[in-house]
Amino acid sequence: MGNEESGKRERPLCLNCEHFYITHQPDFPYGCKAMGFKSAKPPYLEVLRTSGIQCLAYKKKPKY
Repeated sequence: MGNEESGKRERPLCLNCEHFYITHQPDFPYGCKAMGFKSAKPPYLEVLRTSGIQCLAYKKKPKY
């Protein structure tokens, strides 16, 4: 059997995403500009929970 990990996409961690932001609202501290929502959990977890697939709006932040 081959390496199964080689064909998988990197898991979209919100901290590394251009669309992620902190809302400063205690009940919904995380936000996603691409999807237009705020959440109590990191947005990628909410997307996975509600849709069953990984976030497709993930865009890695550029390194400066």
